[in-house]
Amino acid sequence: MSEPVTAPPPTPRPLHRQHAFRLFWAAESVSQFGTYVGNALLPLLAATALAATPLEMGLLSAAETMGYLLIGLPAGVWVARARQRLLMRRANTGRALLLCTIPAAWWGGLLTVGQLIAVALLCGVLAVLFDVAYQSHLPALVDRDRLLEGNARLQSSQSLAQVTGPGVGGTLAQLTGPAWPVLAMAAGYLTSTLLLRRVRETDPPGPADGADRPLLTEVRAGLRFLARSRTLLAITCCTATANFFTGVLSAVQVLFLTGALGLTGSAVGAVLSVLGLGGVLGALSAYRVVRRIGQARAVWLVPLATFPALLLVPLAGPGALLVPALAGLLVTGYGVVVYNVAQVSYRQVVCPEAMLARVNATVRFLGFGAMTLGALAGGVLGEYLGVRGALWVAATGTALATLWVICSPLRGLRDFTPTAPSTTGA
Repeated sequence: MSEPVTAPPPTPRPLHRQHAFRLFWAAESVSQFGTYVGNALLPLLAATALAATPLEMGLLSAAETMGYLLIGLPAGVWVARARQRLLMRRANTGRALLLCTIPAAWWGGLLTVGQLIAVALLCGVLAVLFDVAYQSHLPALVDRDRLLEGNARLQSSQSLAQVTGPGVGGTLAQLTGPAWPVLAMAAGYLTSTLLLRRVRETDPPGPADGADRPLLTEVRAGLRFLARSRTLLAITCCTATANFFTGVLSAVQVLFLTGALGLTGSAVGAVLSVLGLGGVLGALSAYRVVRRIGQARAVWLVPLATFPALLLVPLAGPGALLVPALAGLLVTGYGVVVYNVAQVSYRQVVCPEAMLARVNATVRFLGFGAMTLGALAGGVLGEYLGVRGALWVAATGTALATLWVICSPLRGLRDFTPTAPSTTGA
């Protein structure tokens, strides 16, 4: 008797053909574009139109990520218990309303550096909720064996925003003044909100089993989970160290480009976009690179090969001397994105669903909190060492950040084993 013929399982549709993921990806892309326009536009506005000092630039840069220090840890608990897409929509709507105060003040002749810092701070708090929610919500839309592909696609749009956002913001500011680009940012956040509303898949609240536990108990659970995983801890320390020195860089880079090199607003945007161009190249190749060399190996080998390229940036000068710095930004941007795709995908695989938001928030609290402190340090270093001296500190520290992962168990692995310590957290 012949065996019955079993039909092969249907081939899953590519991620970019899946309606829910496509809308989610588009919403995240639009939001990231607005963020990167703002990252270039607000410092440029402060440096050129309001004559901000290095210390004020450091405070402005720190304000963009201060939210992670203020609410980073409890944000993980709030996101875990919330309807995550609803939370993302509300965060984007809040950012749009806050940004509208900037052109209103500009047209009324009342805009100050202090207001820019306040708006950046409040928008940064809302960005914490949005970012933790989108990273935690992705496994609900994508099978876990496709998280690497999903993160690569999200990183590609983020890197494309990093390429185009600063240039668009700088050019528009030069052509139309600062008010209209800021309004365009607000419109972008509202567009992201509308796209998220169109995702029809269920947006359930977080698990109720931990809802009756105190907030501090839930925060400690995320910290303990992270501390018990040697690989997660090494990755987090590497990210936090690199982010600290990235904060130093961000505090002084616009002053360096406008002051020491004498670049115009559009030229500053173009230079800042090079880092994102490297990120686009990294995002387009990350899936293949990580699969070829191994996920664990990518986490330490890629930054070892690319982060030291940032040492070319302080060597920049007018004219042809700018070329090596552009190459350094390009290579560093490439490495950062490949590293991020590998390590974020690992975190989403190794963390149980009930723990993922808390661990994401803990990692981002440490990583972006370090960036905030680095921006404050960059403002001080810019005052006392000069902007070029601060750039040398930033580049050297970023290169040395790789020691965390090189000197960890990751160096003996090719791929991660998706096991995790106990998740009770009580």
